[in-house]
Amino acid sequence: DIERIRPKIISLVDNWQSAKGTMWSGSFSDQPSGMAVFEATEQEAKEFFKKYENICSGILTYEMYQWDAMPLLSVLSK
Repeated sequence: DIERIRPKIISLVDNWQSAKGTMWSGSFSDQPSGMAVFEATEQEAKEFFKKYENICSGILTYEMYQWDAMPLLSVLSK
């Protein structure tokens, strides 16, 4: 199932990066888990999460958290 959804996840991330900007993502050293960090309005984040959920539901476990450090990351990405 992972191989089936991988192209959809890659496309979702690529579309975000080309339309909205920076997204940092990758797996942790244990490989089965990872994290993505991106800057968005609340509505944009909810829309992205819904698209991710439509792709990954029943295959991956996922959650979304708000992180208030994004202004710092926005400066670092430039």
